[in-house]
Amino acid sequence: MPNTGILHRSTAERRRATLRRLATERDAWVATAHPDHGPHHIPLWFSWDGQAVWVCTKATSATVRNLRHDPRVRLSLPDTADAVLLEGTAQCFTDQDVPTDAADAFARKFGWDPRTEDAPFVYVRVVAKVVRAWRGEPELRGRVVMRDGAWLE
Repeated sequence: MPNTGILHRSTAERRRATLRRLATERDAWVATAHPDHGPHHIPLWFSWDGQAVWVCTKATSATVRNLRHDPRVRLSLPDTADAVLLEGTAQCFTDQDVPTDAADAFARKFGWDPRTEDAPFVYVRVVAKVVRAWRGEPELRGRVVMRDGAWLE
């Protein structure tokens, strides 16, 4: 197999890189599923509060309908050369009952506050149970950096 120049990072290095990306990136692909309609995959802005990912979407969206039926969700950051995948459980909050600190952080990050819109929005808090991070095939081994909600060393 040819050398791709990818250096194998330790779990701690992958965890740090993942946390840095969660704190700085804007977009995540959000995957949900409905038992009758199948998978639904959509890019959404996200914010990271140090414990969970927050996304926001219209209350009538397929994402919200799916999560109310089944709260399991997968998120992925968009760079396929530096993959980060999160699997977790979602909790939905109306724009009236979302924790103020989470909604304020979202508004600061994006310069847009869904609470001020005419149409109702739902904030979705995703707590990761499993996180995988890798850069190419050489890092597939050891790609799990969080298991059962705990970061690995």
